[in-house]
Amino acid sequence: MASRVGWAVVMVGGLVSGCTLMQERDDAEIVVAKALVSDEQEAQLGEQIRRELEQQGIRYTKDVQVQQYVEGLVAQLQPHAKKDRDTRLHVHVIDDTKTVNAFATPGGHLYVYTGLLTTASNESEVVGVLSHEVGHVVARHAARSLVAQLGLSNVASLALGSDPEALHQVVGQLLTNGALLAHSRADELEADVYAVRYAAAAGYDPRGIAMFFRKLPTVEGRWGKALSWLQTHPTTPDRIERVNATIARERLSGSKLGAETLAPIKQRIEAGMPVSWK
Repeated sequence: MASRVGWAVVMVGGLVSGCTLMQERDDAEIVVAKALVSDEQEAQLGEQIRRELEQQGIRYTKDVQVQQYVEGLVAQLQPHAKKDRDTRLHVHVIDDTKTVNAFATPGGHLYVYTGLLTTASNESEVVGVLSHEVGHVVARHAARSLVAQLGLSNVASLALGSDPEALHQVVGQLLTNGALLAHSRADELEADVYAVRYAAAAGYDPRGIAMFFRKLPTVEGRWGKALSWLQTHPTTPDRIERVNATIARERLSGSKLGAETLAPIKQRIEAGMPVSWK
């Protein structure tokens, strides 16, 4: 363990030169996260969390068209994300129209609630949120958050499945309020940057995530089960301002909105058929 930490410190020192200050921080923290939690451990942990989520009764959509629709959106983001981190993304669509949320877990697992799809006005908004979650994966935020909250040895035990009771409690937290993967202000802002970059790279209007942020007042009545990553700092107006500043600074653009392609998916979900399965 000591050798891993020492190696990470050396690597961080090597990174702090010839970059912008922000890029130094991003690269340094990613190197540290990779040193502490390997790709293999992340994959193991992601699988353990997935199994536990299913054991605790999470319900996936049985509608193949809805599942394939979300997979298709993520597939458009994958090649752009791969330039930043070569990892496979796994898409899980949760059948719950009352929950407006999405989250990512270690190992590249993306969980999207159907309530997110029915709340969005167009595809660019959905892509913005998906890109945000992909950003968390690329930057290893979930693994970093788990290590910070639980400690490295406990994360290793969870990855190996050697402490099933702890895993049960951890996933229970995730389902209840998202506290397990609560990200810092810096992590959220970093994921927002990835969101607009990947959305624009896929040809979508990068302002989609900002447009979705503005829906916040309409879902406030469902706090606790709605947009857990929007409930915390930074505040929504601040994030919208920063998102727009990033778009302007990096001259990001895209024309696709996709209201017409999202509409039939929303109709299928709202019709409530077919029945979900565990």
